[in-house]
Amino acid sequence: QVQLVESGGGLVQAGGSLRLSCAASGRTFSSYAMGWFRQAPGKEREFVAGISWSGGGTNYADSVKGRFTISRDNAKTTVYLQMNSLKPEDTAVYYCAASIIGYSGDYATYNYWGQGTQVTVSS
Repeated sequence: QVQLVESGGGLVQAGGSLRLSCAASGRTFSSYAMGWFRQAPGKEREFVAGISWSGGGTNYADSVKGRFTISRDNAKTTVYLQMNSLKPEDTAVYYCAASIIGYSGDYATYNYWGQGTQVTVSS
């Protein structure tokens, strides 16, 4: 089993940056692909970015391509989401998730979820 704890959320002005972290417990972290999702009030949870178990493969939602970067450090059992050029529409609760299958945008393929961290972007 994998336990995930997100951190790094907060309030930032439009155009600013934040880096989210997701610390994972368990010695099998490197066996899991990881993903970031987000959910804004009144909206469905949506895929943001995914990364393969090795870090060699990544996948992004069109809405964040060129602005967000996902990375991982298997030695530290942590996955990161660097968010630049933030927009008010990026405001949401951000969740990290672990998948034994892969790093697609399908939330149903993710086995474990964190509790989420709030990101608020003011205009």
